[in-house]
Amino acid sequence: MIASTHNLRCTECGNSIAPETVNANFRCPLCNGLYEVCYAWSSKPAGSIPADPAGNLPNPSALRWLWQERRSSTLAVDQSGVWRFRDLLPILKNPDHAVTLREGNTPLYDLPRCGKAVGLDWLLAKHQGMNPTGSFKDTGMTTALSVAAERGFEWVACASTGNTSAAMAAYAARAGLRSIVFIPEGKIAWGKLSQSMDYGALTLQLKTDFDGCVDILNQLVKRFPIYLLNSVNPYRLEGQKTPAFEMVEQMDWQVPEHIIVPGGNLANSAALGKGFIEMHQLGLIPHTPKISIIQAEGANPLYRWFIDSNRIMRPVTADTRATAIRIGNPASWRKAANVIDELGGWCEQVSEQEIALAKAEIGAEGIGCEPASAVTYAGLKKLVALGKVTREQRTVLILTGHTLKDSQYTIDYHRNELLTAAEYAQIPSAQQAQHAALRKPPMVLDANPDTVLRALEAHMHLNNTPLPA
Repeated sequence: MIASTHNLRCTECGNSIAPETVNANFRCPLCNGLYEVCYAWSSKPAGSIPADPAGNLPNPSALRWLWQERRSSTLAVDQSGVWRFRDLLPILKNPDHAVTLREGNTPLYDLPRCGKAVGLDWLLAKHQGMNPTGSFKDTGMTTALSVAAERGFEWVACASTGNTSAAMAAYAARAGLRSIVFIPEGKIAWGKLSQSMDYGALTLQLKTDFDGCVDILNQLVKRFPIYLLNSVNPYRLEGQKTPAFEMVEQMDWQVPEHIIVPGGNLANSAALGKGFIEMHQLGLIPHTPKISIIQAEGANPLYRWFIDSNRIMRPVTADTRATAIRIGNPASWRKAANVIDELGGWCEQVSEQEIALAKAEIGAEGIGCEPASAVTYAGLKKLVALGKVTREQRTVLILTGHTLKDSQYTIDYHRNELLTAAEYAQIPSAQQAQHAALRKPPMVLDANPDTVLRALEAHMHLNNTPLPA
């Protein structure tokens, strides 16, 4: 039975329940806290393998071998970069019930130019934008929606600024379920929303912000048999912890010193922290990395909590062009705060100008990402300046979304139409020069070979590159 593999524990009051008894809004009835999935190896002193009289705990060496063997399998669950690690997420009665689009297995890129610019010997990027629908949300949606399907739900729903809706709609369509998307009015990346429409979701645009959409959805799931698929759902985090497994596997089971994560609704940082902690508990890795979270200045409630001596979380009215993290009242803030405290990370905020520059710099490496992903590199610069990340530390940026998720942002940047005049005036002259060098707007020319040649000569001269003979 599924109840024997795990339970759900409130992250606020510690109350544990059987998974079948959880409320429709995934909130603890005692304190309104969120739940986390707990297994036999959870909640033990760091680095110690808990006692298991039945002898059923996973063996670290056997797991490494098994996960590698599954890479050559033709089974869908083995080709999934999430379900390949199903031994550490036993949330289904039958793994064959998994709804998968072969998510995960995302690349770990080297960023030599960005690393050199910020003064690090080794800077990597785990690009979750290479998932099937173009964002990290696929890793969590495959697990949570699989639970919904196995438990007999016909309708699933989410509130979304874009990426969640795309992932939910795709996986619902794959499972033959019907999906509803609630989106806030205005400031939505339509490239993302087009995905959910294409996958057949019923889209409801409400005249409110993201947090208002969440409130409406929470009321509806209490009245109708609709399965909630926002990140308050603890099964989302079980899938979203698997990039931690992939990362150390890709690094030949070496652990990076620092992970930098964008901060929106904050479930992703919590999930990654859970993954590293569980690996440490089971002896798969010798230690855990620090996990730091970066937010946009216009959507920075966790940063404000972090610098507040009283550690009080106060929601904000969110406003940032990085729409994926435009969230002022993050549901998973407590989980993320625990990860920062337990793993010794940090929290920073970055401006719209800093985000735009960081995105262009990452793009110049040939690695595109959406604006919300670029906060990681912008924040890394500040962490290096503060001495929180040092030259010799192996650091990994989590890039959460594909560059085509918000193509208009990129187009506006290269046309020099992204920032307002007031915003641009605040940029130091040295950074203005960086922006100018990074922008690559299209050149409009007459269809004349001499005109084209003169333009190329001028461009080559500007960049000190001679034309080929």
